[in-house]
Amino acid sequence: MVGIGRENQNKRANKKKAWIYASISIGVLLLGIFSLFSYQAIGAINTLNILDKPKDTIPIGQYKEDESMKPVKWEGTERVNILLMGGDNRGLKENDKARSDSILLATFDPVTKKAHLLSILRDTYVRIEGHGEERVNTALALGGPNLAMKTIGDLLGLDIQYYVYTDFEGFKSLIDALDGIDFYVEKDMTYTDKADGSRYDIHLKKGQQKLDGDKALQYVRFRHDAMSDFTRTERQRNLLSAVADKLKSGRNLMRMKQILESVAPYIKTNLDIFDMLKLTTLGVESHMAGSAQVPPMDLIDGKSVSGASVLSVKNNEKLRAYVQEMLLKDAEVSINSGGNNDTH
Repeated sequence: MVGIGRENQNKRANKKKAWIYASISIGVLLLGIFSLFSYQAIGAINTLNILDKPKDTIPIGQYKEDESMKPVKWEGTERVNILLMGGDNRGLKENDKARSDSILLATFDPVTKKAHLLSILRDTYVRIEGHGEERVNTALALGGPNLAMKTIGDLLGLDIQYYVYTDFEGFKSLIDALDGIDFYVEKDMTYTDKADGSRYDIHLKKGQQKLDGDKALQYVRFRHDAMSDFTRTERQRNLLSAVADKLKSGRNLMRMKQILESVAPYIKTNLDIFDMLKLTTLGVESHMAGSAQVPPMDLIDGKSVSGASVLSVKNNEKLRAYVQEMLLKDAEVSINSGGNNDTH
């Protein structure tokens, strides 16, 4: 009986030790996760804090502030619009200002958690305050980010609160920081440009593949097909949607410090750290509800200005109504209900 009692005591002691060891292990694991998260969060915050610092190598933003064009402040409860501009800085001389080679608007509704992506055709001929009528992509060079935001906001009938500008190298760095993007390339794409020593030549094969930064840049730049810039903007929206999905993955959220550090040298923005944190939360909570080209094909007229072809808008009011209609659509709902989810 005594032996059995001691045996039971030993079993209880061993169980107690096992629970203690398990509790310690779980505690250490949780502490490690918390430490990693804290390290990533603090590092990400520090990196966010330097994104809007002056960068002499980025040829935008050196303009006298025009208070009349200062964007409205985002309070956090209304729709927020972010102008995404990709620049081609090749061949720029000292004191030259970059044009926006690619123009997209990311728009988020914090109430419905719907996100939309709009491509603005760069050859759209618009009124630019203080400069008459010009191509929309010249607004950045003529008056900086504030003028670009106001010009595109006036065109679409939206308040644009923020901008983010990057060049080829910034885009490549983002894709590489995400370890590439799994993507289907719809056809072979080839283009050679000797002007830059073939540094940015395009050589892509049709099919499912992982695009690194160099290949992803080739994909979004290619426009040497029948529809030129029209199909290029669609490709840009599709790839950026895939990038947004990958950014929201748990692994990349935990690597946000490293991702931000890789792109920070190539980015110019008016986002401050607090707005970045709010937008990060909103981005994770939101889903891609649709994307579209602006202006749509049925609202475009071709015209010639000084011998150059540009795109004019047939009716500005109808264009703004079209944008509002697009922002009400939800591709995810269409898919789940078995409907047509084509929002282009």
